Amino acid sequence: MHERAAEFAERARDRHGVDLDVLEFDAGTKTAAAAAGAVDCDTAAIASTIVVSLSGGAVGADGAVGADGAVGADGDRLVAAITSGANRLDLDAVAERFDADSAAMADPERIREVVGWSIGGVPPIGHDAALPTVLDPTLTEYETVYGAAGTPSALFPVDPETLADLADATVVDLTE
Repeated sequence: MHERAAEFAERARDRHGVDLDVLEFDAGTKTAAAAAGAVDCDTAAIASTIVVSLSGGAVGADGAVGADGAVGADGDRLVAAITSGANRLDLDAVAERFDADSAAMADPERIREVVGWSIGGVPPIGHDAALPTVLDPTLTEYETVYGAAGTPSALFPVDPETLADLADATVVDLTE
């Protein structure tokens, strides 16, 4: 097993008390379509974790800023959105949800630095910093969804309700 995929599995066990079945694929699973093809499921059953940078606005009681370093030097804050691979995240809706002036895809280097994972393999759980997290309700329509497991070629299957619990995610539609 790839070192990062093994680290993900270990974090899931240590932090959440769950043993997750990490699946690895030679062809890679960088896109939702590739991931769906690898596990033979609907693209909509792929749980893509997108880290978003919020700028401006009030810091609310919803936890949009954590005490764990998720706030950048320029005052931006990071949140995570676990979306269905069939949907596109609406950044304006994310900004509105977290009472920010604007939202943008977070910088890959900042994601690696704060979250601890590189884009293409960012899992929905096991982050270095606790980020406020939302989950696309489309995922709840499936018995099993698949999230990244630390590398662009590893996935793990999970019940979407369990995923929401493990990620401490609020189920809310923030897609286009």
